[in-house]
Amino acid sequence: MANTFFDWLMPHLRNPFTWAPLYLFIIIFSIRMYKKRGVIMILFLLATFGAADFLSASVIKPIVKRVRPCNEITLQGEVMNRIRCGSGYSFPSSHASNHFAMALFLIMVYKKRWKHIVWLGFLWAFSISFAQIYVGVHYPLDVLGGALFGSLIGYLFASVFLRIQPENEKSLAH
Repeated sequence: MANTFFDWLMPHLRNPFTWAPLYLFIIIFSIRMYKKRGVIMILFLLATFGAADFLSASVIKPIVKRVRPCNEITLQGEVMNRIRCGSGYSFPSSHASNHFAMALFLIMVYKKRWKHIVWLGFLWAFSISFAQIYVGVHYPLDVLGGALFGSLIGYLFASVFLRIQPENEKSLAH
């Protein structure tokens, strides 16, 4: 699958600065459209991200201790390193955990009003996750594990948010 375009694109997709405008848009949009509920939603979204990141990076990775493919001695010469490898562990992918957690949270919160959020959210999380494999810092199962774990976190936080901040016709109106 290696090609010049992906060699340029994939490192950008995994860079958080690439997505900063989207994050800012989500914050502004949520607060402008939903006022107090939007502020609470952003706080829950930040908590969702924090929980997914902390649990994947600081709890699961140190238990599993899977070496990244770019650091695996037996794969030297097989893995094309397109970015600096890093010294942390590989399973699960925290990028996949974090972005699937946020995507599922946003999908559950906004799907009644914004139907396109389902495919947009999954495309966003999948693109970032695929980039992790492409640049050589994760195995496919690291990304799959991160995606499943993040989806669970996103589902749990969205369920709590929707329970304490239920949608009503007023919150769905402009």
